[in-house]
Amino acid sequence: MSTPAERTPLLPLPHATLASDPRLLAAVHEIGVRRGFDYTDDAATAALLEERRKAVHRAGNSAPGWIGALLIVAGVLWPLLSPTIPAMADKPPALRFGPAAPLLTLGAWLWVLVRRRWKRQLLHPLLSGYREVIGCARAHGVSVTHIPDWLVGRTQNGGGKGAAPIPSYGEVPSYGEVPSYREAEAPPWPSSAVAAPVKPMAVSRYEATADEGGWHDEAGCLLLVAGVAGVAWGATQDVPAGYLAGALVPSAVVTWLAGARRSRERQRLREEAATYVRALAAAQAAGAQVPELSPVLRKSLAEETGRSTG
Repeated sequence: MSTPAERTPLLPLPHATLASDPRLLAAVHEIGVRRGFDYTDDAATAALLEERRKAVHRAGNSAPGWIGALLIVAGVLWPLLSPTIPAMADKPPALRFGPAAPLLTLGAWLWVLVRRRWKRQLLHPLLSGYREVIGCARAHGVSVTHIPDWLVGRTQNGGGKGAAPIPSYGEVPSYGEVPSYREAEAPPWPSSAVAAPVKPMAVSRYEATADEGGWHDEAGCLLLVAGVAGVAWGATQDVPAGYLAGALVPSAVVTWLAGARRSRERQRLREEAATYVRALAAAQAAGAQVPELSPVLRKSLAEETGRSTG
């Protein structure tokens, strides 16, 4: 099984997709000249995104951030816990509650420092240029495979535009609707012979059921507790009817077994989805244009990418 470092990354916009519209390709070349980077080079772009992703992750998960969080928690809890400390009980309120202010101030300052470093990494010029490329592709009506949450400054599966949203541009007529003289004279870009893999039925099932919550463990525990409590009540109160609750114990076991089977099936489908995403990435690297990922598959890709960071 390949390690995360060996897996082919799935790019939001590979060269084959950019080249599907010569106007978009020209616009991306212009952005690249301005930023000093060739966004049409898939290998270089993949390396850039991986390097910047790790830098953004390190900046947002550094030691000052954890220390700041601990200081803020300590500052909030100090006024609540100090009266319970014998040595502080007889002190004036100013001495009992005074340490909370510097703790909160220092913690907030560390959080601001970490956020500024994180934002500086997020607004790296080459990342800003890539967000321009994505915005330009959207304006041209070109499908973007996925937009990583970290790239726009969102927490994983977070909502909103994020701290660094994709820029919006005016919509451009679809390629071929209003061709210019240069486009009419330009030779067509050769289509790739590589086709994107067909989505397996197992992946479609995973997409349809991934958000369904599990209830078997909770139900099994309730049935077990109810069964044991009923039997105990019947024994202690000399109520024979209480022993009927013992039938709930086998039901709890059956429920747990059903939950275990469901969990194994969900894991199998999750692995099928991860395999399909890796197959899309390999096809994309070979020149195929792959479809936009569903929210469920984007989450699967983000989780797998996050494991490679950790």
